[in-house]
Amino acid sequence: MSDGGETYTDPDTLHGRDWPCLRQFCVFMENRVGRLHNLMRRLERDDLRIIALSIDDSVDCAVVRLMFDHFERARELLQLGGYSFIESDIIGVELPEAPQPFLAVCSTLLQSEINIHYTYPLLYRRGGHAGIALYVDDLERGLELLRDTGHRLISEDDLLRDDEFF
Repeated sequence: MSDGGETYTDPDTLHGRDWPCLRQFCVFMENRVGRLHNLMRRLERDDLRIIALSIDDSVDCAVVRLMFDHFERARELLQLGGYSFIESDIIGVELPEAPQPFLAVCSTLLQSEINIHYTYPLLYRRGGHAGIALYVDDLERGLELLRDTGHRLISEDDLLRDDEFF
């Protein structure tokens, strides 16, 4: 697009459905009976599918990490529900056909000394391959390295087209 001779990129195109990262929501809540149930009741609807769920809890609070097939709709529902949350980009990668698929992914990142802060499975399957989510300390370098070494990255668009939702 241009504006008076200046060329600029429409911000809506920067993170499209083919963006090589997935959007993760970290929802902060009290660690009380029924809180997770209320969150799931609000979010798990016909037009929204939870792709990943991970919970870190302590005595007083919990952090619920979530990924969805439509992150825009999820953001809207979290905001309407008054939940405290943050969003972050995270790497989604298919597990390769290898005797030790997790080791293959970890070894690739280790080559460039990229630290994995946490990982969890995705409710995703395509062509017989499961997927995992990775939060790493250098997102761009991690994406580049995984892609360059032949690992298949999972995009937001892929979440809409998986073939074996569990």
